[in-house]
Amino acid sequence: MSRVIAHLSRRYHFSAAHRLHVDALSAEANRETFGKCNNPYGHGHNYVVEVTLSGPVDAATGMVTNLADLDSFARREMVDLFDHANLNMLEVFRDRVSTTENLCVTVWEIFAGYPHARLERVRIEETGNNSFEYYGEGAPMRR
Repeated sequence: MSRVIAHLSRRYHFSAAHRLHVDALSAEANRETFGKCNNPYGHGHNYVVEVTLSGPVDAATGMVTNLADLDSFARREMVDLFDHANLNMLEVFRDRVSTTENLCVTVWEIFAGYPHARLERVRIEETGNNSFEYYGEGAPMRR
């Protein structure tokens, strides 16, 4: 008998500030590359993070994973780290520009450690117009 595999997506929210800036570029090149996002005082977003996980549906509970376990993990490992933080000041962005693309990769690295289901996708909405997705290293491009 085959096991039923299901996907679960869960959304989390945090507010954080950042400044898009590359030290190796001139001030002019940074302004040309990042525009208003290079503001020396930074700017903030109310990020919405959606993680998609998969796994077998537990015969007893009918769930892929316990949502309380997932929420506890998300709060401890991601929300507590990023909420009301300046991303540029965090160790995880010491060698990465704090773009939302890189934030997606960082969130992937965090949730890849969730032990109760397989991480399939990270989606981050930065604004009503901008969202970013990451499927892990070597994942096929979605078209």
